[in-house]
Amino acid sequence: MKKQSMIHHSKFWEMHFIQNATKQRIDWEIKAALTSDDKEALLYSIKAWQLGETSEGKHLLAAATRYANKTNDHHYIEPVKLFIKEEQKHGANLGKYIDMLGEQRTKKDWGDTLFRKIRYFNKSMELWTITVIIVESAAQVFYEALQNASDCKLLKSICNDILLDESHHIKFQNERMYIIFNNKRFYNKAISLVLYSCLFFGTIHAVWYAHKKAFIKGGVNKKEFMRRMYHKFFKSMQFLHANHSAIDFKEQEQDQSLLKKVAF
Repeated sequence: MKKQSMIHHSKFWEMHFIQNATKQRIDWEIKAALTSDDKEALLYSIKAWQLGETSEGKHLLAAATRYANKTNDHHYIEPVKLFIKEEQKHGANLGKYIDMLGEQRTKKDWGDTLFRKIRYFNKSMELWTITVIIVESAAQVFYEALQNASDCKLLKSICNDILLDESHHIKFQNERMYIIFNNKRFYNKAISLVLYSCLFFGTIHAVWYAHKKAFIKGGVNKKEFMRRMYHKFFKSMQFLHANHSAIDFKEQEQDQSLLKKVAF
């Protein structure tokens, strides 16, 4: 019999992010080195993703605060803050790498501008969560490709650190999406799935056309990118419909042992 996965309480995720922030996986003594061919294929995308990872997250935090107050899950705000901080760490590391290459960081990118405008008007935690799931899934494919696109050991190390973080980010967001989605009525669920799919297809095409040079350099063509993205999206949709066991929130809040150890 297949073991049920667990939907974790907000306190669990808070302690995960706190613990994960203590881990140093990058050796900054390694030299940053990209060939001219690498730079031509990768530098634009590295700069664009670096800019995207540096968002202040004010609108996400505002949506999370409204949601937490509405659902009485006030502990949810803190892991969202720590999630944003971890994303900013990725931006800082990519920025440091760009600096080490002697290149200028970009201050404006059309893709980042588009997503920031969408975020500005978005006040729904549901829309925020599904958007983050899709973008983080695309980030996984991107950083895997970037890791394979050059022989630079420092860049590979930075990508590895991001990928380890992103796997937990998607689980964190999938669990929240499960809670939001399963509080809907049947017909609302059906409508939501159509909207999620539209957002998914629009986003993955924007990501591909913006960064296809980097994907191809890393061995991921359009067909493979779309296949991987569909697989990740399908897994997230399966997660929403699975029968997960849930932690008793009140009991967990009283369980101080959780604060001492976080295990996956």
